[in-house]
Amino acid sequence: MRLQDVEVGGLRIAYATAGDGPPLVLLHGGWGDSRQVRRQLEGLHEDFALAAWDAPGCGGSDDPPETWGMGDYADCLAAWLETAGIARPRVLGLSWGGALALELYRRHPHVPASLVLAGGYAGWAGSLPPDEVVQRVARVEAELRRPPSEWAAGYLPGLLTDGAPPELADELLEIMGDIHIGGTRTMLHAMAAADLRDVLPRIEVPTLLLWGELDVRSPLRVGEELHAAIPDSKLVVLPGVGHFAAGERPDEFNAAVRDFLL
Repeated sequence: MRLQDVEVGGLRIAYATAGDGPPLVLLHGGWGDSRQVRRQLEGLHEDFALAAWDAPGCGGSDDPPETWGMGDYADCLAAWLETAGIARPRVLGLSWGGALALELYRRHPHVPASLVLAGGYAGWAGSLPPDEVVQRVARVEAELRRPPSEWAAGYLPGLLTDGAPPELADELLEIMGDIHIGGTRTMLHAMAAADLRDVLPRIEVPTLLLWGELDVRSPLRVGEELHAAIPDSKLVVLPGVGHFAAGERPDEFNAAVRDFLL
């Protein structure tokens, strides 16, 4: 794995690369950075040329302006791909990254060759009841006023099942402990406001919806709604796993990605 960075629109964007083959871009979810997709970088590098960015406001990347919405992230993503020389990639997004992949397609439909949305959303406004969005935003805003060590563990039941190995929980807590407070708040409000339902019926690239059966953050009904709205999409449900299937069941997750994209 190689760690690199480039400047995009005045922001330093850090990213990791691995492997050779057709390009596959990995978009991490909220509360984290490219370390969330470590098992995909390790497990898929023999099949793809992988690139996993730290979204602006995450990991080794600079924080964006606090006014950014999902469209700004998508424009930055497209510019990063061009700067890094990654042409027509397959795009895999986890959770928040899945919504970003949809926004990328909406604004730059010529960029992705295919989409893999894993436990994603059509934005929170597009996939969740309004009262739940309000509750999520209020909770996160309150927690961001305190250090992650005081609240991060409260998210583990929504990310992992009881059968997840303890070391995975420790790894997620370490990643959440390194969040950028300002960057996370900007991501939160971008996701809360995003409603991407209008783009779903216009998607013309192969699309895989990869869901954990026991996902409580983005319940299976969200995946089913996306599947119904995206023409010719494929829904694969991983039994007995929750929201962070990419970490909890990486072999099954990676096999589903590989089978769909190759």
